[in-house]
Amino acid sequence: MLNFEFQNPTKILFGKGQIATLNKEIPQDAKVLMTYGGGSIKTNGVYEQVIAALGSRTIIEFGGIEPNPSYETLMKAVEIMRTESIDFVLAVGGGSVIDGTKFLVAAVDYAGEPWDILRKSVRTFKAMPFGTVLTLPATGSEMNSGAVITRHETQEKLSMGGPGLFPKFSVLDPEVVKSIPKRQLVNGVVDAYTHVLEQYMTYPAGAWLQDRIAEGIMQTLIEVAPRIIADPSDYTAASNFMWSCTMALNGLIQKGVPTDWATHMIGHELTALYNIDHAMTLAIVFPQLYKVKFEHKKEKLAQYAERIWNVSAGTIDEKAQAGIDKTVEFLHSLGVKTRLSEYTDDFAKAGGFIENRFAERGWKGLGERRDITPSVVREIVEFYQCIVPMGLSWFKTFLLLPIYRLYEAKTWFRLKLFFHVFANPNTWNFLKNNQFPKSLIYYCHFSAVILYLSR
Repeated sequence: MLNFEFQNPTKILFGKGQIATLNKEIPQDAKVLMTYGGGSIKTNGVYEQVIAALGSRTIIEFGGIEPNPSYETLMKAVEIMRTESIDFVLAVGGGSVIDGTKFLVAAVDYAGEPWDILRKSVRTFKAMPFGTVLTLPATGSEMNSGAVITRHETQEKLSMGGPGLFPKFSVLDPEVVKSIPKRQLVNGVVDAYTHVLEQYMTYPAGAWLQDRIAEGIMQTLIEVAPRIIADPSDYTAASNFMWSCTMALNGLIQKGVPTDWATHMIGHELTALYNIDHAMTLAIVFPQLYKVKFEHKKEKLAQYAERIWNVSAGTIDEKAQAGIDKTVEFLHSLGVKTRLSEYTDDFAKAGGFIENRFAERGWKGLGERRDITPSVVREIVEFYQCIVPMGLSWFKTFLLLPIYRLYEAKTWFRLKLFFHVFANPNTWNFLKNNQFPKSLIYYCHFSAVILYLSR
């Protein structure tokens, strides 16, 4: 187990009717800015409960914070805070509203250009106090100090954080889940599940308890997902769903273990480029990242397959591959698409764009081993998409799709076989020794060249 320090100062108020406790948590003389999103809180009863709990306090509202909160919108709120001398902020919403609020409390007294907080990774140690009322479980932002903000002008989505950005308190009432649309429930499950994977799917570090807690969160999400999607008013399912999302990213399971987060960094760029839901970008990226970095992650992948998906037969490689496959099957069972080409026709530019963007920022090595370079990022994003029918000529589709199906189905058809089939003389012997037909061997060689040239 790695050395660590752990402190989480956020007070959690969990359960039915807990919104009423706001009256005890916010100073009576506070001038409160209440932030929220598109206005759903005014149709599901949350707004009325919050207003009643705040009583006679002075309240100024700022609504319209978008999913993937934008710098342009948030700067309008910063100006209001400065003009109105706000001294407490209450975020009423999901992760986007809470992330946006973290930016507000950091930016309002920042001496320089507020975007520098994100662009220059300036950590926030002291900020205006704020609390949250969670209305959409997903991100865990209600119990952590991180946030992600989008700037449309530059097509950037960057993260920020620091110990000053923990909420003073967060109200978690599972009854709010019953009004959440199915799409957002699915997003919440995928987001939370991927948060756990980012802290788990690295390499063994002897942190047995952290592994078991992480596995427990994932098993709970797998169990609760169909129930909460089928019936959001199921309070037991809603309670477990909400608490799993919070536990997935409150700092506990990342202590003492290596963490990855490359999936999120790549996913943020896909959101900035195509405005795809954050959770969906994660589902696009991580299965491919695991295939590209298979050799470095296979021990944890195999453990994951055994403990989460009950895979008992096969070698470490076969179990690891099964872990990837079964996770993709789980995503598909939720109706989640796992290819970029299923979200946009303009997918071909993504790999090069993200590679250049990461190089410009000096992000030379992501992941738990710091070995996911900009060129590897391009490989993760680009390879999987270049052989999907959408946007390709009939010739490429006819030639490459059968090979892709083989690649998906067989562990020996991994990425490096395609790209290095000519460079590696052992490949020819491997195929011959395993008694593959010569016609298939020639087909693989030819397809490898086409795939390489199509990059």
